[in-house]
Amino acid sequence: MAEKTETKKAETKAPAKKAAPKKEAAPAPKKPAKKETPAKDVKPLEAPKKKAKKVPMTQTAQVNVYSLDGKVEKSIPLPQVFTTQFRPDIIRKAVNSSRANRRQPYGSAPLAGMRHSVSWPGKGRGMARTPRLLHGGGKGAQAPNTPGGRRAHPPRAEKDWTEKINKKEKALALRSAIAAVGNQGLVATRGHRVPENATVPLVVSDDFETLFDRITKDYKKDNRRPAYTKEAAKVLEALGLSNELTRAKDGIHLRAGRGKARGRKYRCPTSILFVVNDTEKARKCFGNLPGVDIVAPAKLNVEHLAPGGDPGRLTLFTEKALLVLGGEQ
Repeated sequence: MAEKTETKKAETKAPAKKAAPKKEAAPAPKKPAKKETPAKDVKPLEAPKKKAKKVPMTQTAQVNVYSLDGKVEKSIPLPQVFTTQFRPDIIRKAVNSSRANRRQPYGSAPLAGMRHSVSWPGKGRGMARTPRLLHGGGKGAQAPNTPGGRRAHPPRAEKDWTEKINKKEKALALRSAIAAVGNQGLVATRGHRVPENATVPLVVSDDFETLFDRITKDYKKDNRRPAYTKEAAKVLEALGLSNELTRAKDGIHLRAGRGKARGRKYRCPTSILFVVNDTEKARKCFGNLPGVDIVAPAKLNVEHLAPGGDPGRLTLFTEKALLVLGGEQ
């Protein structure tokens, strides 16, 4: 019986399932070949750099060099500083700053108008509250509305008048003022009487520096006292500057206002600026001419070239001083 039950169990078992056929795996995609990296020591080739083009400097104007007789000796180019951009705003700012920085502080004395013995009788008498002198018969004192009293708002000595200007602005103002000297239109607009067919700035030969020695030598022969200003004026007349000297001389006039009582009675128009190396000898020849200034090229400032902030002053250079200004000597 046991064998029969075993056979029945075996027959009742489900037949075994057949295994499904295995699918073939898809081929793996090929990896791209790696690029060969250059060795660390080997640097990649670089494209050759282009050379920067040199910017040509702007050409300056040509000016004539005059002899002491007023004849043209040769023509030379002006230094590069004469190509500076014209900046009248910076020039005026530099002039105002220079004037303000040398302004002397002033003010009233602390006890001015207060040196009185005063009192006020008090209310109930129908009198104003003005301080009155003791034993002065009711005369007012010390208050701003009384004779001899203090000022209501006096100037203060501690007030700071200085005006700041940047170094680069100051340097630009000087270069721009030098360039304005070579502008014929600005020189004429400023009121100077420029000789006809003359180039500005006026440039004379280096014999101009030895004019003092020449005059001294000529007058020593006759045992006379040298007339430096008279002989120097003849040289300027030969250069065509007689009209400019007459303009300055005729323009001298009395100053208006209280300035007449403060050591500056007369006003004189600004005339020629002489830029020479030997200022001492030049001052003995030209120092007495009205309205002129004499300065070395190393000591030029904006006020010399643009008095009052108005650029374009008539300027006379010697050839050597012009080279010094351009940095060539």
